[in-house]
Amino acid sequence: MSHNFKVIHKEKYTRARLGKITTPHGEFITPTFMPVGTQATVKTLTPQDITQCQADIILGNSYHLYLR
Repeated sequence: MSHNFKVIHKEKYTRARLGKITTPHGEFITPTFMPVGTQATVKTLTPQDITQCQADIILGNSYHLYLR
């Protein structure tokens, strides 16, 4: 599995950075808002709700999914 992080821009004084993460499933810009799909928190949302959040990625905790 290949993941790649590329720094697009560094802020001179605070060292904040804008980046892009590329995975086998797609890419997203960082920093980013990442909803966590654990313990039914995303399950209650419609696809339109997720789209309105403008989230490019959703995190899932495999351990919690396994327990269910």
